[in-house]
Amino acid sequence: MVTATDDPRRNIADAIIRNLDNPKKFIKCMFCPNEYTVNKSNSWTKKTKKGKSTPELEFSGGQPTTLSMELLFDTYETGEDVRRKYTNFIWRLMEINPKTIHPKTHKGRPYICAFEWGYEGSKSWSFEAVITNIQQKFTLFKGDGTPLRATLNVTFELIKDTGFFPPQNPTTGGGSGYRTRVVREGEAIDWIAHDEYGDSALWRLLADANNLEDPIRLAPGQVLSIAPLS
Repeated sequence: MVTATDDPRRNIADAIIRNLDNPKKFIKCMFCPNEYTVNKSNSWTKKTKKGKSTPELEFSGGQPTTLSMELLFDTYETGEDVRRKYTNFIWRLMEINPKTIHPKTHKGRPYICAFEWGYEGSKSWSFEAVITNIQQKFTLFKGDGTPLRATLNVTFELIKDTGFFPPQNPTTGGGSGYRTRVVREGEAIDWIAHDEYGDSALWRLLADANNLEDPIRLAPGQVLSIAPLS
């Protein structure tokens, strides 16, 4: 693994995994990943035609972009449990966020998060996603069995299309990029427009940005993309 001080460019910033449902909660990766894999796939339906050897393909839709990486966490110097110090935070992102549980259906969703990375003094990028898979391996222990080193293979799945990867992180780049907002119980689209833009009449901007077929009906826990005002 390459650390910030080992990198020959010497200006690589810490990689951060942030809980977007509570942005003040985040964890810095001890070692920035030395590689990551981005995957995107499309679904095609095969239509066989009589008398033809090759079926016709009909596009049926795109699959979410995924980001996969290996992360290393180590507490050898302090002797702390590496799970309590670091990795439990990532595991909790796969649990149901209690604030999203609907009072009638009792259904909710896991936390939405972001993997943020970049270079000091420049614009970083942010992959806003949910975590769909974690594999954790412990490789170093104290005499009493307390794990001191863990390797996590983490897969993030993009929650909204942000165009060419990697996207700009609007919170750190200073630009007028898109943000996200989680709908809370009782919120209506015109109220959100007033809260975000200061004008409830701009609800159509939100509806268009999120391709809402029925903007009047918003569900608690629904994630909205907040488009910038041009």
